[in-house]
Amino acid sequence: MRQGGPGDSAPREPALGTPALPNPFVHELHLSRLQRVKFCFLGILLAPIRVLLAFVILFLLWPFAWLQVAGLTEEQLQEPITGWRKTVCHNGVLSLSRLLFFLLGFLRIRVRGQRASRLQAPVLVAAPHSTFFDPIVLLPCDLPKVVSRAENLSVPVIGALLRFNQAILVSRHDPASRRRVVEEVRRRATSGGKWPQVLFFPEGTCSNKKALLKFKPGAFIAGVPVQPVLIRYPNSLDTTSWAWRGPGVLKVLWLTASQPCSIVDVEFLPVYQPSPEESRDPTLYANNVQRVMAQALGIPATECEFVGSLPVIVVGRLKVALEPQLWELGKVLQKAGLSPGCVDAEAEPGRSRMISQEEFARQLQLLDPQTVAGAFSYFQQDASGLVDFRDVALALAALDGGRSLEDLTRLAFELFAEEQTEGPGRLLYEDGFSTILHLLLGSPRPAATTLHAELCQAGASHGLSLCQFQNFSLHDPLYGKLFSTYLHPPHTARGTCPVPGASPRSPPALANGTVQAPKQKGD
Repeated sequence: MRQGGPGDSAPREPALGTPALPNPFVHELHLSRLQRVKFCFLGILLAPIRVLLAFVILFLLWPFAWLQVAGLTEEQLQEPITGWRKTVCHNGVLSLSRLLFFLLGFLRIRVRGQRASRLQAPVLVAAPHSTFFDPIVLLPCDLPKVVSRAENLSVPVIGALLRFNQAILVSRHDPASRRRVVEEVRRRATSGGKWPQVLFFPEGTCSNKKALLKFKPGAFIAGVPVQPVLIRYPNSLDTTSWAWRGPGVLKVLWLTASQPCSIVDVEFLPVYQPSPEESRDPTLYANNVQRVMAQALGIPATECEFVGSLPVIVVGRLKVALEPQLWELGKVLQKAGLSPGCVDAEAEPGRSRMISQEEFARQLQLLDPQTVAGAFSYFQQDASGLVDFRDVALALAALDGGRSLEDLTRLAFELFAEEQTEGPGRLLYEDGFSTILHLLLGSPRPAATTLHAELCQAGASHGLSLCQFQNFSLHDPLYGKLFSTYLHPPHTARGTCPVPGASPRSPPALANGTVQAPKQKGD
């Protein structure tokens, strides 16, 4: 058994150099001409038959799942099911599930190591989570209980299987749901072997198997021993990965079903016994188990995770978008032939000027409605659908390849700093600081707010001076490196305009980030 120790309580070093990290949310599948011919041929002959038979087996699972819970009250379902229901229905679902995956092409499940008993490890944690085929790991684990979204109960067949599994359900729409899930996980994990093991995919979302995402602490809150379970797909071509950016559900299903044979390796690592520090700190416990699993897999353990619909990485106190949306905005504007220098002279420092989508198109001289909508959606809109033109000015300035980082941070400060009610000078308060980090780094505003409060602790005011802000963004050992690495669009050559076809007579940028309009004849 792996025993936690005092040395495991050391804080994790934050990851730097974001663009250089492997992006675990992107999966590119490159097929040679021969492979495309093979998949086309097998896809026509093999995939339709396999998928059809698999759906038949899926619907045959429903009677067994229904029979196990039929006639039981909600109170009875709060205890583990025993007797004939457990024997007949459990074995029926287990056998049909193995047949289902066999028909989809998973002819072999190779198991390494030994699964611990429920007394030795009440919780199983499986990684990497890379595909919707990963539930195959439930078979060598003897169908442990799972945690699932409550919304899945309304899905045909899947809902019945979740009831059969006595799954722990969490609702994203009920704020109290997470607390109830934590209590239920703790109740089952500390039942002394009364309940079957609970299986978690602690990453919470799918990746491309090239790195482990940040583990969520839910599996570790009870502070009980856990057994790590590794999932590998050692096939010559990775058709199973279902990442944030890559092949969709139907393509992954079709390509995998077209493979003559798919292999899955399931490896049970030694039980991880938490140290006293880890038992008290679920986040520390999760980080240390992630390290152990990453080392066994031979891949990095990262701080990458999903916040809303955006993949982010944790750097110090900040969460930063793994793929800068600012770069995506630059690509949209580049295709439209827009120069980042075209910033309206009325972007006044310290004063917001709200503009509509129509005025946004007019100011940036964009004609294509699709381009306008795509670029406008990058900026945060108020209740009336308007955006602050200061946001636009800063974003375009950041895309200007000829602007130094010192000039950019000074411009950001000038645009969003406010006059003090008492005393001379201007300060950058919480809202402006959050806006800058959200625009430039993609950081969620709550994380930026927390960081701003910490930066202001050293002074008597609730805002940052220009000197303090530039010390943070240019010279801080952690965040300064982040800014200098992050704000270099890969398609932009430094000191040149990144927009092909831009007019050589583009108006020159002024020191405050605004642009001097070209003089008309007769001025």
